[in-house]
Amino acid sequence: MSWKSLMKVHVLSPHPLVLEELTRFLAQKGLAVEAVRLQYSLTPALGPLAAGPGSACIVDACFPPVATESLVSAVVSSCPAGRVLVLAEDLTDQLAFALLRLGVKGLVAYADARKQLLPALGALAKGGCWVPRSALSRFLDSLLSGQAPRALPGRFALSHREQDVLGSLLQNLSNKEIGSKLNISERTVKFHVSNLLSKFSVQRRADLILKSLQHTSAP
Repeated sequence: MSWKSLMKVHVLSPHPLVLEELTRFLAQKGLAVEAVRLQYSLTPALGPLAAGPGSACIVDACFPPVATESLVSAVVSSCPAGRVLVLAEDLTDQLAFALLRLGVKGLVAYADARKQLLPALGALAKGGCWVPRSALSRFLDSLLSGQAPRALPGRFALSHREQDVLGSLLQNLSNKEIGSKLNISERTVKFHVSNLLSKFSVQRRADLILKSLQHTSAP
């Protein structure tokens, strides 16, 4: 069964034309879509949002940064699976990092929406993320510069060795470099990485890194 048939997409924007265009585009791709009209203000309010377990939310970040962060925080809390994707005109590091810390899983620029929106939703549907690699790398650097990674919540039940491997992944080390650092074989590193992917319910290293960062940077 296609992920499209299992996902409902809620599109949030104060602009009728944006809602109409995105709703039509996604519906043509076979997705169930709900348009949610927001009021444009410095404190946009989020009304009741019927975002079930299979839902994803697309937020039009057309508000000032502080208002965008407040709105996105409310949306993340209302979206059970945390599948929140933000569309923005200019994804500056300041905005992108703030949104990633809030738990956003997808970032797409307006100019790339037509090409990237569908694959981004597909990635989120599979438990992954959709963040420009360069932005993710800079986010990683901003969190870990001059400090060691914080411990993850106990619910991930990571062994000491898995913690070591994850910490090395967060330093952008290759399997070979991790093996050399921890004095284990590259094959053993791959085994631990595979276990980490399974425990975090993701399929790619980039998703693993982002998910672990979001959990360790959460207030």
